[in-house]
Amino acid sequence: MVLCKKKKALSLEDFEKQYGRHWIWTALDPESKLLISFFIGQRTLEDCKLFIEDVVSRVKTKPLFTSDKLSHYQTTLADKFSHFEEQEKTGQRGRPKKPKRVIDPELMYAIVHKTRENGNIIKLEHNIVFGDHKDIFWILDSSKVSKTINTSFIERSNLTLRSHAKNLVRKTICFAKQVQGLTAQVSIPLCQNSCRLRQGRQLRRPARSG
Repeated sequence: MVLCKKKKALSLEDFEKQYGRHWIWTALDPESKLLISFFIGQRTLEDCKLFIEDVVSRVKTKPLFTSDKLSHYQTTLADKFSHFEEQEKTGQRGRPKKPKRVIDPELMYAIVHKTRENGNIIKLEHNIVFGDHKDIFWILDSSKVSKTINTSFIERSNLTLRSHAKNLVRKTICFAKQVQGLTAQVSIPLCQNSCRLRQGRQLRRPARSG
């Protein structure tokens, strides 16, 4: 492919960020269907950290996080909700023990892993990564919209987003030429989502009695 002078001046990494394949990271509250945050970038650990940082800044509590099996989520959440504790000195010779990472006990995160064959789902697995199983299942039992660990709400949101943005339609010929244009086009339906659902709702974990 012949590139124009402007594109030739970019490094391979910068060219990929500006003109290569991009992913839309989105966070959704399943009860209100409110899109909490979205971020357009690469499917990398660095961009995942930027996305999670923005999501956490927009919620007041630690919700139950669910996602697919992308390992970046687990790494980022562990870094965000943890601290290091110094190990007790043994009094023996040698190097002291390294500080131990302690995950916040209030962090709750579960994943959904789909195994596909010829485009069809042949196996569906749920796995709780962080958090107490009893607390997580209590939250699911208290939910008004779902009693199981799933990603169906964000998948439905992605399908709705595809119907509003021609750049996201499968097998489209209307590719976005730059990230700025894609961001602008995606922002319109996402802003409409916020306007429809902005009714003073707060994202909160249900209070547990007893």
